[in-house]
Amino acid sequence: MTTQPALGTGQLVVTTDLTVGGMTCAACVRRVEKRLGKLEGVTATVNLATGRAHVSHPPHVRPDELVATVEKAGYTAALPKAPKPRQLEDDGDSEDARRERERLVVTALLAVPVLVLSMVPDLQFRNWQWLCFMLAAPVAVWSSWPFHVRALRGLRHSTATMDTLVSLGVVASFSWSAYALFLGGAGEPGMRMPFSLLPSAADGVAHVYLEAAAGVPLFVLGGRFLEARARRGTGAALRSLAGLAAKEVSVREDGGTERSIPIEELGRGQVFVVRPGERVATDGEVVEGSSAVDLSLVTGESEPAEVGPGSAVVGGAVNAGGLLLVRATAVGADTQLARTAQLVTDAQAGKARAQRLADSVAGVFVPVVLALAVTVLGFWLGAGADPQAAVTACVAVLVVACPCALGLATPTALMAATGRGAQLGVLISGPQALEALQHIDTVVLDKTGTLTSGQMTVARVTAVPGGLGREEALRLAAVAEQGSEHPLGRAIVSYARRSLPGQSLPTAVDFRASPGRGVRCRAEGRLIEVVVPDGELPTTLADALSSAEAAAHTPVSVRVDGVAEALIEVGDVVRPGSYRAVDRLVRLGVRPVLATGDREAPARSVAAALGIEEVHARCTPEDKAALVRELRAEGSRVAVVGDGVNDAAALAGADLGIAMGTGTDAAIGAADVILVRGDIEVLGDAVLLARRTLGAIRVNLLWAFGYNVLTVPLAMVGLLNPMVAAAAMSLSSVLVVGNSLRLRAWQPSRGRGRRSPGRGRRPLDRVRSSPQPGSHQ
Repeated sequence: MTTQPALGTGQLVVTTDLTVGGMTCAACVRRVEKRLGKLEGVTATVNLATGRAHVSHPPHVRPDELVATVEKAGYTAALPKAPKPRQLEDDGDSEDARRERERLVVTALLAVPVLVLSMVPDLQFRNWQWLCFMLAAPVAVWSSWPFHVRALRGLRHSTATMDTLVSLGVVASFSWSAYALFLGGAGEPGMRMPFSLLPSAADGVAHVYLEAAAGVPLFVLGGRFLEARARRGTGAALRSLAGLAAKEVSVREDGGTERSIPIEELGRGQVFVVRPGERVATDGEVVEGSSAVDLSLVTGESEPAEVGPGSAVVGGAVNAGGLLLVRATAVGADTQLARTAQLVTDAQAGKARAQRLADSVAGVFVPVVLALAVTVLGFWLGAGADPQAAVTACVAVLVVACPCALGLATPTALMAATGRGAQLGVLISGPQALEALQHIDTVVLDKTGTLTSGQMTVARVTAVPGGLGREEALRLAAVAEQGSEHPLGRAIVSYARRSLPGQSLPTAVDFRASPGRGVRCRAEGRLIEVVVPDGELPTTLADALSSAEAAAHTPVSVRVDGVAEALIEVGDVVRPGSYRAVDRLVRLGVRPVLATGDREAPARSVAAALGIEEVHARCTPEDKAALVRELRAEGSRVAVVGDGVNDAAALAGADLGIAMGTGTDAAIGAADVILVRGDIEVLGDAVLLARRTLGAIRVNLLWAFGYNVLTVPLAMVGLLNPMVAAAAMSLSSVLVVGNSLRLRAWQPSRGRGRRSPGRGRRPLDRVRSSPQPGSHQ
């Protein structure tokens, strides 16, 4: 349960999730939503696939009132308990699932002989019809009991659902068969009944429709079993996220001893052990040891990340190297893994516009079908048709009309898509975000932390020919800078240690730092200076200086014993994936716009490298929000990608807000889509996934509507056997879910584009020679 102010009112709104039982079709969904909506200030979104109701209500409306309202509508309701990981993994073998499987097996054993004898006249022995009657009776009563119970419950509440249709169909076909056997002459020994896909009548002998009485429950139960298995598949990604959570953790005590405790008992600040091959139990900070951790199952990032003391690690990551001691910084629902799972769960509660229309139709669909069935029965009898033909047509109409597929069209596709997106490193807040992703034509990109790494690093080292050489000049620069706290100095030291593994950095003496000038020291008997370039420079370094200024890098000169030996360029490097990301967006028909708080030169440099034509530099947060409003006023459908507090207003004001997962909480909170691993390249994947998902939803709804448009008229004119109608009805739901399941295997295209901005160029990035007052990065 969460509490937040309602938009535009300032009043508090409480959000409560309910587990709703007994729903079988879209008509049930519509009824629950309408009943809850009658409470003052209450709005509800009900998901058939997950059996959850997401309810927004004023604080004075208590959760028990919501539960009571759902129960008055004829369904069960309860406040969901937070499942433990083991429960999420085992939910496919719940007691209800086992009972349904047993019911299906018994029904099949009883119904299959009835179907075979009814459909193959050569197997019809003397008094075969009475054996079929005895086998069909428990199917019509015991196997169909859940349908009868729910139909009666709906009748008490003046409502009709799919269960009403199935129950009436079974009762009508079995009752007619009993009449035919006892009073209509069909019980005579030696009676033979040919099978036909079309209803027909024998000379003066009433037909038995025991195959319909047995086949309808068999096919409906079988269809629901397959549907439940398939629906479970659409939520596999969410369960896989839950499966990443550790069950137990080894905690390091003050004396150095270890003890194993359940993960639920781990507290923030405790130090725990992660051995090679084990999962990191929760989010934390490495306090001892170094290793590589595999984040592929958490963020979709394929390359292992190197970690050491001070490095942050994410719960669920696999330790691929040495022993780590980690201090827990977040536990329980506060971890990134738990937040990711919750975001995916919340996303599956929403509805696309097309699904809301389908639910509205389903709300009146069942009453219309009942009226049609009664009309068909009256018409056939009034036209002088054989009573059994009239009953057959009526039963076929009842059985074939099923709004179940309508209710599953969007939830199953959305479950599969949001789960697949989470596996790829894209968290989508719901169907509204998917719809917006599909239609965006302009994307406003922040620079620092989005297109660039947001951290100072060495872009290029140029050495004087015939001098000390590139590596030696870099090593000596690192010796001088290892005592500096300036970001530029830290970048040089970090780069040298990565580029020159195994080379030691001797201790410097007589270290001095001159603000605005640089540093100097003595080491190995030499005077080393890393300073701002001034005066005469060798031709090679002068050319490199011009190039650095054009690229908006910060240049520093390395002098050894007063002689200029090298020029080091430092800047904020463009992320490798930014080139491919911008290229893919252009190929998808999306116009990129760069908006940054940085200066004009570095902004233009990055834009030129990436092929972005429209650039807005020195933007304040208000400027970015105004730019979004201006673009929307022009008719553009705008998405904003950002990672900082200064991006939050623009993210909230756009048609779609997209936050980098490595960004601030303010940006993430204002966003509709989160790129978990902080790689903008997956933005193209998100757009393609949205288009594929909404395409699947449209196909699902087209099939769900088209199926009824085709089959109901056939049943009305007597061209559909009730047993065939039952099979077709069950198949419609299975096909809808099966089409949604295809999204689980969707793979983003990684092929090369028609153009690659900046290919063959060195990364061009922003200047950060010194902090800019008032600069918004």
